Amino acid sequence: MADSAAVEFRIDRRSGVATYLQIVQQTKQALRLGLLEPGDRLPTAREVVEATAINPNTVLKAYRELEREGLVEGRRGLGTFVTGTLGGAAAGDDSPLRAELDDWADRARAAGLDRDDVSALFTAVLDRTFEGDQDR
Repeated sequence: MADSAAVEFRIDRRSGVATYLQIVQQTKQALRLGLLEPGDRLPTAREVVEATAINPNTVLKAYRELEREGLVEGRRGLGTFVTGTLGGAAAGDDSPLRAELDDWADRARAAGLDRDDVSALFTAVLDRTFEGDQDR
């Protein structure tokens, strides 16, 4: 079981994505990658505020959304704990798919693509691959 230090929220104020949604998305990503597991405690609102300088209500809104989705639960006086999972073993650090993707990203960077180029290319491939699928 990891502790709350397993996830550090990074807020991109220029992204155009609402701050609370960035926290929700980053929490889901940590769940998919196995960085967070059931029983782990999320950082407290105070810890997130200190690290990111955002409004505490924004953190609480994100945590409420995660709770609504059945991924976390608040325990009065104790914090917010992970109760659900996403993804599977194929997304973990030791996954062969992850290693292949790491290699691909290194080749893309060596070919002169920047982060935005890689993101656009990857998103286009994902969109084509999962075309017609509903939100999974």
